[in-house]
Amino acid sequence: MSGGSHNYLCWTSDLEELTQKQTALREMADDLAALGYADDAARETEELLVMLRQWQNRAEVRIRRLSEVWRALEWWHSDDINEDAFREALTKYRGDAQRSPS
Repeated sequence: MSGGSHNYLCWTSDLEELTQKQTALREMADDLAALGYADDAARETEELLVMLRQWQNRAEVRIRRLSEVWRALEWWHSDDINEDAFREALTKYRGDAQRSPS
């Protein structure tokens, strides 16, 4: 069977798969750039990698900010805490969100 030298990057169809193949994406960008005549494809591949990393960083910040609210809602819905405890988590999140840059 042929192919696979770039972890079958060509068959990647969604963000989750692409996130798992960042090394292959980096190698693809480098190999395209090294050809000397595929600069446009190399640049666009590089831009995709940068966009992916930016999105990951931004998402991780929001996940950290929201995780306590998510936990509180989950625990409230499973009767581990009451609505007042959820509201406390929400109030804390809102205070933290106002102090944090977007």
